[in-house]
Formats: sequence, C-alpha cells, structure tokens
Amino acid sequence: MNQEKIGKFIAACRKEKNLTQQELAEKLGVTDKSIGNWENARCMPDLSLFKPLCDELGITINELLSGERIKEKYQEKFEENIINTIDYSTRRINIIRNNLGIVLVVLGILISFVAMTMFRSESSWGSIYSIFGGIISLIGIGKLTKKTNRPKRTFICFGYFIGYIIILFVVDYISVVSLRQLPRFCSIKTGNEYVYECDNPLYKVYRVNSNTLNEYVIVDTKNEYTIDTIPVVPFNRSKSGIDNIIKYKNKYMGNNSNTGNLINNLPLSEYGYTFEMDPNTLSLTIDYHITDWYINENYYLEKSLVYNSVSIFALIDNVQNLKFNFSGKTYEVVRTDIEKNYPNYNEIIKNGINKDNFNKYLENKLNDIEFIDSFFNSIIKKEI
Repeated sequence: MNQEKIGKFIAACRKEKNLTQQELAEKLGVTDKSIGNWENARCMPDLSLFKPLCDELGITINELLSGERIKEKYQEKFEENIINTIDYSTRRINIIRNNLGIVLVVLGILISFVAMTMFRSESSWGSIYSIFGGIISLIGIGKLTKKTNRPKRTFICFGYFIGYIIILFVVDYISVVSLRQLPRFCSIKTGNEYVYECDNPLYKVYRVNSNTLNEYVIVDTKNEYTIDTIPVVPFNRSKSGIDNIIKYKNKYMGNNSNTGNLINNLPLSEYGYTFEMDPNTLSLTIDYHITDWYINENYYLEKSLVYNSVSIFALIDNVQNLKFNFSGKTYEVVRTDIEKNYPNYNEIIKNGINKDNFNKYLENKLNDIEFIDSFFNSIIKKEI
C-alpha cells in the first residue's frame, strides 16, 4: 500500500470534483486538516471513512487502495489491495500495542517512584504500591514482546520483573542507609518500649526512641544485634555517638566552628543553645534555651550532662572548665574532677580516643541509673 500515491490520488479526485478540502471535510464530517494529512501522506483515512470518501470522489474502494483508476486486471488488484490493507492494519495494531506497552512501562515506574517517595517508610502502602507499579510495568513489557516466541517472551518478562524487584530493594536499602529510616520491604516487625525492629530478608533495622526528637536508626547488615542487645541511649546516637562526633576532636577550643559543631551534635542541642569561650580561664559556657526540670524525664538531664562533659573533655584537649546554664540553674564541671574520678576515663582517651572504650565506659553506662546518679552528684556541681 503506497500511502503517498494514495494521497495524491485523493487530491486529484477531489480537484476533479471541484471540491475544496474544507468542502470535502464537511461532507465527511471531518476537519480540513484531516483531508490535508491524507493528501500529504501523513496518515490514511479511517477504515470507516473509506466508503463515504469513495462515494464523494466517485471511485471504488479498490481504486482508492490502488491509488489509481483501474481499467483492467481488476481481480488481481483487488486481491493485492486486500493483502496490503491487512498488512497496514497489522502494522497499525502493532504500533498501538507498542505505544500502549511503553505507556504501561512508564506508568508502572512512576507509580513505584511515587509510592517510594510519598508514603512513610513504615507504611505498608509504600511497598504494596511499589510492587503494583512493577506489575503494571511488567504488563507493558508483555505487550512490547508480544511478537516474540513464548519461551523467549517468558524469559524476558520473568527477568524484567526479578530485575525490577531487585532495583526496588536496592533503592530501599540506599534510603535506609542514607536517610536512616526503616525499610519498606520487611518480613517481620516487632518492638518494645524503646526499640522498633524491622527484619528485612537481607538485613535488620532498629529504630530507637521512636517518634521522639532523639530517634535514631541502626542498620544491622552483619546480624550483630537482637532487640535486647541493640545499643539504646536516650539521645540521637547517629548524631551524638562517637562515630560521628570524633571528627570534631581538636587540641584547642579556640576553633569556634569546630567547638560549635561539636556542641550542636551533642545531646540537649535539640532545644537550642548559645555558647561562649573564655581563652584566659579555658572555660566553655553553654546556655541552653530551656529549663532543666522540663527535660528531666527518665534522668535525661543527668545522662546528657554526664555524656556531654566527658565527651567535651575527651575531644577538646585544652578545655579546663565547663558550665551548663539553664533557665534558673547552672551546672559546672572541672576537667581534673573528670580525670580523677570518672571510672576508666584514661581508657576512653587512650591513643587519642578509643571508640570501643568510649561506648563501653560512657555510652553503655547511661542506662545505669545508679551510676549516673552517683557520678552526677559527686562531680557535677549545681548552682541556683
């Protein structure tokens, strides 16, 4: 079927009938733009318009499909046109099917993307809609591979879906590690008062202090922890733990930026603060924008001040005195008292900072209320 030849034939027949494109369009109930597209071989008339068009132009459908007047070998031309018409229809169907397949593939990917970004990680809807998007996309692949043989088509579709699921898991893992959130694809979810555990087939994730200012997430890829052994501290461990704050270790507190960053990552900073340094007495004063009694649930004030004091003295070598100001009360601590009386302090600062000892002798001690109470009352001086 020569589409260009047919277009020129339609134009010639129209002109023989002294019809403009607009007049022919009105007779057929289409736009003059459609007539122009036919005549310029941009597209063919719809099959439903073949007979009305031929009637208006005074030709047969066979002549229309031939793109010329037929005077002899009519039967041969007829059969040829039938074959060409079937071939043309098949190509159109394939184009429509392929376009639909592409639309479904893209739509499925968009559904998965929106589900991964719109729903909170702990919501099951995120994983449900992500997989649903994968199924929609798979249907699109099925349409795109319609013409291939069954074994090959099955292999392509199966491989695509497995690859799609793997990509979803990889993206989810990247989100877990970078954004410190629970995975969307989990097999089991359990929890207690402080810890929310999520078991992914490949790793475990623990969320501690859930839905508080000090929430943090631990990704356990080596299966090191259980819900009973996971490190539980009252502050945001990802922010305030030694793995993060060790980068602020400095010999001198005179580095305002370094000192400010350290304070900003320690507990109590979430309530707002200002600080000042006295180079003459080597004193550091931190003014917190909150009253001490307001944040003292479950010994949070005492735990934070013990942790902050030991951390600052261990990480900034020349600080000699610390003062923590709250609305109405001030707490002071001196380096010499920490060095003499804090158990295993020398083990913490061994070879600069020993992370394991830091966690063992400071972080792990925060849940020992008897230890915190004893050390706080003997070392940290309180003023009104």
